[in-house]
Amino acid sequence: MPIKIPAGLPARQVLESENIFVMDTERATSQRIRPLHILILNLMPTKIVTETQLARLLGNTPLQVEMELLRMSTHTAKNTSAEHMITYYQTFDEVRDRNYDGMVITGAPVEQMAFEEVEYWDELCEIMEWTKSHVYSTFHICWGAQAALYYHYGIKKYPLKEKLFGVYPHTITHKNSILFRGFDDVFPVPHSRHTTVRREDIAAVDELKILAESEQAGVYAASTNGGTQIFITGHSEYDTETLEKEYLRDKNAGLPIHVPENYYPGDDDTKRPVNTWRSSANLIYSNWLNYFVYQSTPYDLAAIPEMRGHK
Repeated sequence: MPIKIPAGLPARQVLESENIFVMDTERATSQRIRPLHILILNLMPTKIVTETQLARLLGNTPLQVEMELLRMSTHTAKNTSAEHMITYYQTFDEVRDRNYDGMVITGAPVEQMAFEEVEYWDELCEIMEWTKSHVYSTFHICWGAQAALYYHYGIKKYPLKEKLFGVYPHTITHKNSILFRGFDDVFPVPHSRHTTVRREDIAAVDELKILAESEQAGVYAASTNGGTQIFITGHSEYDTETLEKEYLRDKNAGLPIHVPENYYPGDDDTKRPVNTWRSSANLIYSNWLNYFVYQSTPYDLAAIPEMRGHK
C-alpha cells in the first residue's frame, strides 16, 4: 500500500529512489479505488486445492480482490465434479470481451508432452495472446510459465535427468526487483517438475530479465520490463502437505521418486514436513498485487488495451 506524505517532504526523493510508493495529499484525496479484478486459469488437476491455495495468498493483503476462475472449454476436468466446474468456472468465450487487472495461469501435469501435443494447446495460445491486450499483468506458474515463455518468446523446455522435487534455496539475481522487495538474501521455494528452461535462453531475450534463481533449481523468476508478464518456475503456493501427497502418490504407484529434498526433517519421510516457504509465498503475491497490479493498472479497465499498446 502507498504511504501518504506531505507535499514537498524531503523524504519523498529518497523513498521514491528505493521504489517505495508514495503519494501526496492531493493525489490521495482525488484517488478512486475499486476492487482488483484477478482471473485465474486453473490447469491443475486438483482444482479445489489449487483455487484455495491461490485465494489464500491473493486474499492476504489489505487490497480488495475479486477473483474469477477460468477453465478450458477443450478439456474436461477428471478430478473435479462437473457441478463444481459449472458453478464456479467460466469459459474463455464468457470473458474474452472483459479486461482484468491481473491474471494467474497455473501449472499443469502435461510437462513431459510437447506443447503442441497438449489437448488444449490451441485454446491456451488464444488465451495467452488475449492477455497481451486484456490483462495488465499476468503471473505464470511452473508449466504455465514454460508454456508462456515458449509461446511468447520461443524459449524451449528441456527434460531433466530426474524429477526436480523438493524445497530449494534461492537468491535474488536482479537486486532492485520490486517483486522481491522484503525478501531474505536466501529464500526457499518448492519445485516439482520433470523439465526446465535454460538460463542462457532467457538471458538472450532483450525483453526479459532474470529476477531470482537457484543453484539446484535454475531460474525461478523472470519478467518483462514493467512486469506485464511474470514467469515463476516453482510452486510457492503449495501447502505444507502438497509435496508429501505427490511423493506418496508416486511411491505407492511404484513410480521412480525420491524423498523430496530439504522437506522432511533430516530427509526422514516418517517425520512431519516443515513449511519453510510460507512467508516468502505470501510476500511474492503481495508484491505482485501491490506493485504490478494495484499501482499500475488504470481505474477504468477499458483503458488497458490502449496501455498495453492495443487500440
